[in-house]
Amino acid sequence: MDLFEYMRSANQEKESPLAARMRPSTLDEVVGQQHIIGKDKLLYRAIQADRLSSIIFYGPPGTGKTTLARVIANTTSADFNQINATSTGKKDMEEVVEKAKNLRGMYGKKTILFIDEIHRFNKGQQDYLLPFVEDGTLTLIGATTENPYFEVNGALISRSIIFELRPLSKEAVKELIIRAVYDKEKGMGAYDAVIDEEAVEFLAELSGGDARHALNAVELGVMTTNRSEDGKIHLTLKVAQECIQKRVLRYDKTGDNHYDTVSAFIKSMRGSDPDAAVYYLSRMLYAGESVTFIARRIMICAAEDVGNADPMALTVAVSASLAVERVGMPEAQIILSQAVTYVACAPKSNAACEAVFAAQREVEHSGDLPIPVHLQDAHYKGAAKLGHGTGYKYAHDYPNHYVEQQYLPDELTGMEFYTPTGNGHEAEIREYMKWIKEEAAHNEK
Repeated sequence: MDLFEYMRSANQEKESPLAARMRPSTLDEVVGQQHIIGKDKLLYRAIQADRLSSIIFYGPPGTGKTTLARVIANTTSADFNQINATSTGKKDMEEVVEKAKNLRGMYGKKTILFIDEIHRFNKGQQDYLLPFVEDGTLTLIGATTENPYFEVNGALISRSIIFELRPLSKEAVKELIIRAVYDKEKGMGAYDAVIDEEAVEFLAELSGGDARHALNAVELGVMTTNRSEDGKIHLTLKVAQECIQKRVLRYDKTGDNHYDTVSAFIKSMRGSDPDAAVYYLSRMLYAGESVTFIARRIMICAAEDVGNADPMALTVAVSASLAVERVGMPEAQIILSQAVTYVACAPKSNAACEAVFAAQREVEHSGDLPIPVHLQDAHYKGAAKLGHGTGYKYAHDYPNHYVEQQYLPDELTGMEFYTPTGNGHEAEIREYMKWIKEEAAHNEK
C-alpha cells in the first residue's frame, strides 16, 4: 500500500458510519456472543490459533457476523477476500479461486473467502464453490440472516461448522452505546457529547439486540443535536426517542423469523396462553403479515389442538377468517384477537387429530381391507344377489338411535382410533358413548 492508498483508506474509515467504525479489531474487543467466542470455546481457540475450517455465521442483523469476519481478517495469516452475494458474479468468484490456487501452489498460503449474505447465492453459484472448499483451495466463511439449513447448499453445510449468533443482550448493547459516545478514536468522543442513563436504557431496549440499530441512533443524535450552554451535546431521552421512533422488527415473510414467530404463535394458543398468543399476533400484524394467513393458522389450531373439546372454537375461527376478508385492517385485528383468545382459552384435545393420523397409519399398514358385506352399497340392481347390504341394522330403528354392529373390516374389529379425552365437551362425548353402549347391551338382555 503506497501513501496515497493509505490516506484514501484512512479517510474512508473516518467517514464511515459509526457502526462500521466501531467494529472491533480483536476478539477481546467483541461484545456479546460469548456462547461461541468465549475463551474456552472452539471458535475463539480456532481464530487465535489461525486454524479455521469453513464456517457459516447465522443470526439476525446487527449481531456481529461481519464483525467476526473482520476480526478473523485481522488475525489470520491467510489471504482474506470479501464479497457480497448480492453484487458478485461468477467471474468475480473465478478470479478469487485462480488467485487462491496460485497462492497455495507457489507459497503454500491459505485463502479465506468471506461471503456476506450467502443465502442470496443461487444453487449454481453455491455448487461452483463446493469443489474448492472440499479440496482446501478456499476456506469459506459465510454470513446469513436466514436459516442456513433452508437456504445453503447441503453439501456446503456438511463441510462447514454452523455458528448461530444471538441478538445482543440489553447490557451488551448498553456497553456499546456508552463506548460509541465517549470513544475518541473510533466513536463520537471528539464531539464532546454526553448521554443520559435513561437514554441509554431506552436505546438499548428498543434496539432489539441489533447493535447497528442502536449505534445508528447514537450517531444521528450526536450529529443533529445542538450544543447546550455548557458546550456539550446532550443525548437525552427525548433525543433518543426522536432517533428511534419505531422499533424495526426482524420479520421476513419468507424467512426464518417468519416461521419462528408463527411457530411461537401456534404453540402459545396450543399451550392455553392467551397473553403470549395475542402478543405474537401483534408482532405479525405490526410486521405487515397477511390477515388471511393468520386466520388460516387459527383455523388449523382450532381443529388440531382444540377439536371436540370445544367444537365452537372452529366455528369462531372460520367466522373470523370470513370476517377479516370483509372488514380488512385495522378493524380486522380486533376480530383476530377475539378468535385467538377464544382458541387459546378453550379446553384442549388433539384426539380428533390423532384419530385420523392413527387411521392413516393403519391404512398404510393393512391396505385395502374388504368392507363388511352388510355395509356395502345396496342401491343398485343385482346388489341383493351379491348379498350386499344384507343384515345391515338401521340405527334409527333402535332405542337411542344406536345398535351394536360391526363397522370396521373383519381384520380390524375392536380397534379404536378416536379416544375422547376428559377435557371440555369431549368429557360429555365420552360419557355419552359409554352410556349408549351400556343401554344397548341392557336392551339386548
